[in-house]
This record gives sequence, structure tokens and C-alpha cells, in this order.
Amino acid sequence: MTIIKHKNQRVGVFIDTQNLYHSAKHLHNKRVNFKNVLVSAVAGRQLVRAIAYVVNTDTTEEQSFFDALEKSGIETRSKDLQVFAGGAKKGDWDVGLAIDAVTMAEHLDSIVIASGDGDFIPLVRYLKSRGCQVEVISFASSSSSKLMEEVDEFIDMSEDLGNFLLNGSGGKKRSYARRKKKQ
Repeated sequence: MTIIKHKNQRVGVFIDTQNLYHSAKHLHNKRVNFKNVLVSAVAGRQLVRAIAYVVNTDTTEEQSFFDALEKSGIETRSKDLQVFAGGAKKGDWDVGLAIDAVTMAEHLDSIVIASGDGDFIPLVRYLKSRGCQVEVISFASSSSSKLMEEVDEFIDMSEDLGNFLLNGSGGKKRSYARRKKKQ
């Protein structure tokens, strides 16, 4: 089943920054072009809100990154990295992203989650039960296959690396997305 996208559709984009950052780094040794992620996620529709969930790690590069996100039209929500006594670190925003998506769902026709994290499957099911179209944009090879099956559309960033990664990596320029077939 092909999903419908039209200019009057109200869209909210929720970006799991850590998930995309680490996927791009480990898969391609590159950084994500979040501005192009937003453009592809919105796809000519009416953007209501775009929020990137970020973690403060006390590096000098952070503020310029946060500024670049905001300059691209993406709000940032930040929290400090938690460092535990044993040295373990945690900077997880899954619950915050989910609460925001649920809270805003009644004002949106389509919700785009920029993450391949399978922990979002219950969120996807809930949002769909509330009448929202749910899309995911991420790298297929680092995304949960079950998440890709649950959403109405999965956009594989790997199919257009030159668009989705900074400093390009020569991927073919394609404007289509890999779509899940509904039965």
C-alpha cells in the first residue's frame, strides 16, 4: 500500500539524534545531514514541529551542532549525559520522544520518527491506533526489522547517502523511499 502525502498534511518530526549519529558513524564513518533528513521527512507537507533530542556531553563541538540544528528549523531538547559510578554512561531520550509524539498526535496527520530503534514499536502501534500515519527515516542496516514492518513507510537513508551524509559519500541521488508492502 502506498501512503498518501499531500501539502496540507500536518507533520511532526521527532529525531533520535544519538541513534542516527552513531549509525552514520559506525556504518559510513560520516556525520548526518540533519537538514536534509528534515526536508525528506517533511516531503513538501506542512511542518508543525521538528524536534531533535540531544545529549550534552561537555564537548566544544556541541553548541555549534545545536545551533546548526536550530538554523535548519529543528528545535532541540537536551539533557545532560548521565555518568554512573562504574563509568557507564547513558543519554537516552526514548521516553521523552515518545511522550512528545503522543502529546502532539492529535494535532498531526503524520508522524515521522528519525530512528531505527525497535524500542519505538509500541509507540508506532499506539500512534497508528489513534489515526496517525507513522513513518520512519533511518539506515536500514541499523534499524529494527520489526520497526520497519510496523510503520506505514520506511525511508532508507542508505539509498541516498550523498543526500543524508555530510561531506557526501557518493550515493546515488534518488527521491524515492523503500516502502513496506501491506498485505
